[in-house]
Amino acid sequence: MSTVKTHDLQAFLVVAQEQSFTKAAARLGVTPSALSHSMRLLEERLGIRLLARTTRNVSPTEAGERLMRSIAPHFEAIGASVEALGDLRDRPAGTLRISCTDDSMETIIRPRLAGFLAEYPDITLEFYVDYGFTNVVEQRFDAGIRLGEALSKDMIGVRVGPDWRLVVVASPTYFKKHPEPKTPADITQHRCVHIRHRPNGAIYAWEFEEKGKEFTVRGEGPLVFNSMTHVINAALDGLGLAYAPEPMVAEHIAQGRLVAVLDKWCVPFAGYHLYYPNRRQPSPAFSAFVSWLKWNPAAHTPGQRVRA
Repeated sequence: MSTVKTHDLQAFLVVAQEQSFTKAAARLGVTPSALSHSMRLLEERLGIRLLARTTRNVSPTEAGERLMRSIAPHFEAIGASVEALGDLRDRPAGTLRISCTDDSMETIIRPRLAGFLAEYPDITLEFYVDYGFTNVVEQRFDAGIRLGEALSKDMIGVRVGPDWRLVVVASPTYFKKHPEPKTPADITQHRCVHIRHRPNGAIYAWEFEEKGKEFTVRGEGPLVFNSMTHVINAALDGLGLAYAPEPMVAEHIAQGRLVAVLDKWCVPFAGYHLYYPNRRQPSPAFSAFVSWLKWNPAAHTPGQRVRA
């Protein structure tokens, strides 16, 4: 058997993880055709087929799966060891990939971002806005941000913000044409602006509580977005009622651009948490990011509501 080179095994691992020559080639900095050719040569050297190819995708064969499970931990260990060398640097460095939503970006990350970049100029942060409950392990993110109630039990969670609530708002212009709802049931008589977190998911139902009992109301409306920023913009434009994070609309309410209704039925959620898989040797950059983002109740961001 011809000698198998380490970089060929690493390339195979990336292809198997991405299940796409195009995506894998982008990660490795080579062309898809060159990568495909390298994989064929690797299969010839090993004398066994590792990848099943179709016109649309590529996936590991049974032998490929076995090889993938065998070599992946070794490459992960090498990567961790290389990252750990950052301890020898004067300052933490590297790139961190974080999955988040636009509301957690606006209320948790953005207010603190300038300070972090000033303190850690050698760290690059990549944020990917996604409401689809991303699997940070499968998608190779360093961490994600979710509400505390949505965390998986196998993840480490670090609280990064206070409890907050979703509130029902609309513009004064909208309420000039439509009466304000007096109870959550009145929402069904209004035009509502909705959010759908995932393309194949359900429209998010509005959640309320009365005398300790939780219930939901589903209104109708002509607009559905997958971004809370656009939901709020539609409310500002007078296009309907919106159910939005209070920290994101607090300033609009204070300035009279939005009016909040049904206040007593809107109750707090568990605050945002940074979540990530267990790490034996977290990089200095990641440790710095976690310490920076960890919520300090004594110095919480103005405008964020803490549960009484």
